[in-house]
Amino acid sequence: MVSHFFILALFFFSAAELCRASTIGICYGRNADDLPTPDKVADLVKNQNIKYLRIYDANIQVLRAFANSGVELMIGIPNSDLLPFSQFQSNADTWLKNQILPYYPATKITYITVGAEVTEMPGNISALVVPAMKNVQAALKKAGLHRKIKISTTHSLGVLSRSFPPSAGAFNSSHAFFLKPLLEFLAENQSPFMIDIYPYYAYRDSTTNVSLDYALFESSSEVIDPNTGLIYTNMLDAQVDALYFALSALSFRTIKIMITETGWPSKGAAKETAATPDNAQTYNTNLIRHVINNTGTPAKPGQEMDVYIFSLFNENRKPGMESERNWGLYYPDQTSIYTLDLTGKGPVDTDAGANATSTNGTWCIASTTASELDLQSALDWACSSGNVDCSAIQPSQPCFQPDSTISHASFAFNSYYQQNGASDIACGFGGAGVKTTKNPSYDNCLYLTAGNMKVGANNVTAIKPTSASAESAISLLFSGASLVISLLLF
Repeated sequence: MVSHFFILALFFFSAAELCRASTIGICYGRNADDLPTPDKVADLVKNQNIKYLRIYDANIQVLRAFANSGVELMIGIPNSDLLPFSQFQSNADTWLKNQILPYYPATKITYITVGAEVTEMPGNISALVVPAMKNVQAALKKAGLHRKIKISTTHSLGVLSRSFPPSAGAFNSSHAFFLKPLLEFLAENQSPFMIDIYPYYAYRDSTTNVSLDYALFESSSEVIDPNTGLIYTNMLDAQVDALYFALSALSFRTIKIMITETGWPSKGAAKETAATPDNAQTYNTNLIRHVINNTGTPAKPGQEMDVYIFSLFNENRKPGMESERNWGLYYPDQTSIYTLDLTGKGPVDTDAGANATSTNGTWCIASTTASELDLQSALDWACSSGNVDCSAIQPSQPCFQPDSTISHASFAFNSYYQQNGASDIACGFGGAGVKTTKNPSYDNCLYLTAGNMKVGANNVTAIKPTSASAESAISLLFSGASLVISLLLF
């Protein structure tokens, strides 16, 4: 009987793991001389409902500022500290005792990065990473925290020697001495492979081979992997899958990938024409929707993927081209550089100006200023009397996620608008509708256009779900549990 309950508990644990949602975090870099104090930053982060934050060291003022905030922190051990951490266990023990334990668990630390993009650094510091990680892991184990705080190290995409087609993804052989023990450590401790991915650079450095729309998640064309037949509509998915294939080629198939930096600059030098607020807003908005929908990638459909957007602020002391100092979501005075919905549940804010305009004209979406009640009433009307096919926004359908009234209303409003001549009055909805020249389609959710009229025969009245996505997962969980219990009783 004990074994039966063990199997049942294991089932529930496994199912819970499968139902885990992807998360969006923000990188808090501090390479600037005009940033607000950590206390003010903590207030900003909490006010913006940011739940996950990455910092690049273990600064005491920052750790103290985020105490009892509920924000989960990824902290870092800089490359400059790798040598002492790799040489002596006592150094890791002392660091943990003096730098971390006084603030934990009030400050919720969940990850420690040991070194950052070491394969891009001069010298041979990559050889120091794994010994340092092992010492930090041993220190955490002594403190009983090795299961609560995960250890890894971040990489640039340069760790690959080949990334296209994705199925041919392969690690650079010159890093083999470093990667093999690292991957063994990650697999043993169930830690993620952390990668910094920037489609912006791929586009900037090769505009003849990479389209801007493909980099921005806006492409209407497809890139097909000739070896697998997998179809890619954006560059980030292709780059992530190249890593998965590279890991698989080395027989490390259980290691998950975490994107610890990605984003788009809002300003650049004269030659960096793609570095604009419009493109930054488009990339990050589409990225957030792609992640929170648990879309996964073509090679890993439905796989959760935790992503950190770089960066919270512009950083005026960063070296390099103009764009390097302009990756922030906020200016140092804490005003936003462009509007960004970090929840991914609303339509793109058309006031900020979007990069891609439609060759088919306009779309109609829900206004962000409309009340929840007005949106729901207009949504119900569109899906019934308005003769709109709302099946696409039902559970398990392509436009159900994000599971929010404003997102569902946007889809229904546009369908009615397109079916009724795309006139101004057809986008009224009592003031709840607003026209946009930016295509609101995302992932597999395609909005109707004047040149793509397809009206379903069966109309389904939209019902605001309390949490239909959760209900579906729970239903599946308990159906499976019933089967397991029946088998055990039998």
